Amino acid sequence: MVTAREAREAAAAAMDASKYVRYTPEQVEALERLYYECPKPSSLRRQQLVRECAVLANVDPKQIKVWFQNRRCREKQRKESGRLQSLNRKLTAMNKLLMEENDRLQKQVSHLVYQNGYYRQQTHSVRTPPPPPPATMSPPPLRPPRAHAFTPPPPPLPLPLQAGLATTDTSCESVVTSGQQNVVVVVPPPPRDASPAGLMSIAEETLTEFLSKATGTAVEWVQMPGMKPGPDSIGIIAISHGCAGVAARACGLVGMEPAKVAEILKDRPLWLRDCRSMEVVNVLPAGSNGTIELLYMQLYAPTTLAPARDFWLMRYTSILDDGSLVVCERSLSSKQGGPSMPLVQPFVRGEMLPSGFLIRPSDGGGSVIHIVDHLDLEPWSVPEVVRPLYESSAMVAQKMSMAALRYLRQVAHEDTHSVITGWGRQPAALRALSQKLTRGLNETLGGLADDGWSVIESDGVDDVCISVNSSPSKVMSCTATFSDGLPMVSTGVLCAKASMLLQDVSPPSLLRFLREHRSQWADSSLDAFFASALKPNFSNLPMSRLGGFSGQVILPLAHTSDPEEFLEVIKIGNASNYQDTLMHRDLFLLQMYNGIDENTMGTCSELIFAPIDASFGDDSPLLPSGFRIIPMESPLDTSSPNCTLDLASTLEVGTPGSRIPGHSRSSSKAVMTIAFQFAFESHLQDSVAAMARQYMRSIISSVQRIALALSSSHLVPHGSSRLLPPVTPEAATLSRWIVQSYRFHFGAELIKAADASSGESALKALWQHTSAILCCSLKAMPVLTFANQSGLDMLETTLAALREITMDKVLDYDQGRKSLLCADLMASVAEQGYACVEGGTCASSMGRPASYGKAVAWKVLDDGGAGAAHCVCFAFMDWSFV
Repeated sequence: MVTAREAREAAAAAMDASKYVRYTPEQVEALERLYYECPKPSSLRRQQLVRECAVLANVDPKQIKVWFQNRRCREKQRKESGRLQSLNRKLTAMNKLLMEENDRLQKQVSHLVYQNGYYRQQTHSVRTPPPPPPATMSPPPLRPPRAHAFTPPPPPLPLPLQAGLATTDTSCESVVTSGQQNVVVVVPPPPRDASPAGLMSIAEETLTEFLSKATGTAVEWVQMPGMKPGPDSIGIIAISHGCAGVAARACGLVGMEPAKVAEILKDRPLWLRDCRSMEVVNVLPAGSNGTIELLYMQLYAPTTLAPARDFWLMRYTSILDDGSLVVCERSLSSKQGGPSMPLVQPFVRGEMLPSGFLIRPSDGGGSVIHIVDHLDLEPWSVPEVVRPLYESSAMVAQKMSMAALRYLRQVAHEDTHSVITGWGRQPAALRALSQKLTRGLNETLGGLADDGWSVIESDGVDDVCISVNSSPSKVMSCTATFSDGLPMVSTGVLCAKASMLLQDVSPPSLLRFLREHRSQWADSSLDAFFASALKPNFSNLPMSRLGGFSGQVILPLAHTSDPEEFLEVIKIGNASNYQDTLMHRDLFLLQMYNGIDENTMGTCSELIFAPIDASFGDDSPLLPSGFRIIPMESPLDTSSPNCTLDLASTLEVGTPGSRIPGHSRSSSKAVMTIAFQFAFESHLQDSVAAMARQYMRSIISSVQRIALALSSSHLVPHGSSRLLPPVTPEAATLSRWIVQSYRFHFGAELIKAADASSGESALKALWQHTSAILCCSLKAMPVLTFANQSGLDMLETTLAALREITMDKVLDYDQGRKSLLCADLMASVAEQGYACVEGGTCASSMGRPASYGKAVAWKVLDDGGAGAAHCVCFAFMDWSFV
């Protein structure tokens, strides 16, 4: 007889047997093999596995389903655990780096406080000298100093003076004491030569000075504006304040070994876009597996207004006692006693003060990197307008220090992840394409004779410079670029370039407008002029085909190593307007733009493009053209001696140049450089040069008009007086018709009756109206034809670019209702002459949503009601950006 207890135990055992299954090693191996083939098999696949695999014949398919669920859960937990461990190691290394940075800052604070106290004491003693002794008293007798008396050493020199005396060999100083005076006699260092011993002495001094900048207080470092350290940030970025030259310092973590990091950083042309060439002249062995290298480096000039720079350097690579790898550099000249190199024309010889890279292995894997770039770019050699560019430490940080860290992080990410970007391109191929575009534009702007460029005679006006390159390498490049199935007999490349000063305009905003509204600066009439003059070879002029085409389509490609840099392909419709001169085909441009982030201070904005085939290869040569805008004055550039470091004062509302809600803060000055390249035949050089000048001047005029419109709309607050556009008879008549038609349909006044007395006063009142007033055509796809200043602000556009916007793009409903709503509104207006819309949301040309409380639309009639319909007018009331 079975007791109740035994029955319960038997039932529990049966339940456990059905719930838990112990698999044999053969069964686990079979299940694992299937898991790697298909991690989530269907029920049919599981049943097929049971039938085909003999070792699983006795296992229930439901148990196999549970096994796969548990296996996927374990895999997910393993990946999450690995991710958390990697993040923990990264945070630990970042915390250690921040603690070291905090210690360094504490030392710098103590150093400055001590100096401040000493200078206060000296100032006080100078202002209040001790009173002279009374005449009746005899001076106290002189006493010899006691042997144990302690004389405090003088305080350290100010940081600027330390930097200025950094190359002085203090080991040869001797101090002579006479009474209460200390006379310091500086014995000059012994002369050096180009022997290994002399170079080694310079290398050791360079190493000491570099380490004092990288980890010490030899330079007063200030945090880069807008850069906050964190586990996902690029690192800790600082710029110099009050030292000789311009300097930047960067610290960060990279998931690569120190040796590989050093190999990449030493190959400066690999990651520095401005580096034209770097040649290793000589290599000498040094102690501790170190090397001394003599280098000659050339840097491109960022604009046509300044000459290029070159450097004669010594680079010392060594390993410290703690295992850290150090690569330090400095310029060699007669002042250092090293071997000199003659000047190279037309370069200006710059000076690199002790700089370099300190690379330490991290406990959690990878490397901790300290980068210091300290330069003297000889600002005296450039015009006053671009001199701030050569005195800005922020620009050095952006172009050199941060560029090196970004490149290393991108390469490390690609080594640990399988990355395939747009159009099936590998990241390395995309980096090569972006570098070709940038280097091609730099070469064009430089126009150096070594690259084959020569300047042709001007037409008497110096606003546009024309250069010609007939070197075989350049001709082969343009032939390979533009010979896609068409006859190609070009014998050279012509470049038209110019620079202009911009006032009170945001470079990112201007760049975005140029990218999105290409037809506003590519003159179609001049394109037709090019076509008629060069019929057989019109296809060989890439930029002459931009205007007059049926439209552009932007095809995104991918980001490069810089998160603010983007590659895309522009498809421009076939040239139906020029049937007698050009085949029916699409034009493709490879385009790169960067520096469009409004929050990033001091960066240059670029829009570079080059014609390509529809199936361009990674190694295809490119012939780039484009725009580069460089801000000359950054509001938060702490390298300026006039900066008080009081960032709160720059954000006060109501101060001149303060930020306007909904708009970006504009740089007061910026230099725009424009360069366009054209392929040509030798017998057509003069005609192509004349047309290129005309084309470039047309572009300059368009850019100036766009910049003026953007500056007036961005710098004037909403609701205040606005810059009135030119009062033409057409604009005055349209304004009068808009006001009269509104009165006719609604029985109310849109503006005051006194303001509607004449067309000019009506235009002024409409232009300054708080509501966004837009006029569109009566076509099936209504196109905007007029807008007041508030309407331009809402659409974030200008009068010149208004005709590219259709009304259905403004109404920000879901894609299925846009055309329906626009059609219903237009039908209602056509039927009864007016329509009302409840509050909703519309979209600007930049894609930003703007909400409005109410909108009305009415038909604008000739003569205010007696004539035919002219257009449809919309008024969006109480609008604001969301």
